[in-house]
Amino acid sequence: MLIFFLLGYLTVTFSGNADIIIAGILCGGSIFVAIMLTITFMLMKRTKERSIDIAEVLIGVIDARDPNLNGHSRHVQNLTMLLYEYIPVSKKKLINRVSLEYAALMHDVGKLGIPESILNKPSKLTDEEWTIMRQHPDIGIKLLEPLRSFEHVFPWILYHHEHIDGTGYHNIKGWRIPYASRIIAVADTYSAITMKRSYKAPRSHEEALSIMRSVAGSQLDEELVNIFCSIPKERIIACQPEKIEFHIEETPVSETSA
Repeated sequence: MLIFFLLGYLTVTFSGNADIIIAGILCGGSIFVAIMLTITFMLMKRTKERSIDIAEVLIGVIDARDPNLNGHSRHVQNLTMLLYEYIPVSKKKLINRVSLEYAALMHDVGKLGIPESILNKPSKLTDEEWTIMRQHPDIGIKLLEPLRSFEHVFPWILYHHEHIDGTGYHNIKGWRIPYASRIIAVADTYSAITMKRSYKAPRSHEEALSIMRSVAGSQLDEELVNIFCSIPKERIIACQPEKIEFHIEETPVSETSA
């Protein structure tokens, strides 16, 4: 519609029988449409940003209840967006930045459906327990189904545990794995290696990069691993979020309050 108004304005203005009133109307209409489009885009952007803020609070509470997840989702989000800064411009055009933020932040939301006895187990999981654990991406999509406006990111979350060689959770291989999922997988792997868990001590930044390089091309996207390893160490370390701790103090009940 904006183009229509502009073309109409130019046609009337430069034709032999220009009508100032009509030209003014068309010009004013084009300006009005431009202003309304700008306002609409700004409101949409602001709404998405606020939604992310709300999602971050929700994930923070979820992470805080599990010592193995505390800060992990936010860590993965930070690392994902840092890696996004360094990928080729041609690839950036294929992925909406805000959508990627959502997918990275919500990638483990499906663990809400996994029993705490499995999530917090201090030893190696049994085959049966691993079968249950591997269901968390599918559970996550079920939980997020009401968010229809973001259904385009569901595959990014669903396939973030796929391996390049096809040995991941859903056995999807190579380029069939969404590029956004591959980005999240790199961030998720680094976070898992370097964060403290109940069943293992955290590894150093250098150890994490060494491990990631060893599985590049088989588990992780080799190009993305190379890009990630080229990012300055201080920028990667700065992605570590503060953990959320809740301190509940008991207030003594007075005799008169009963």
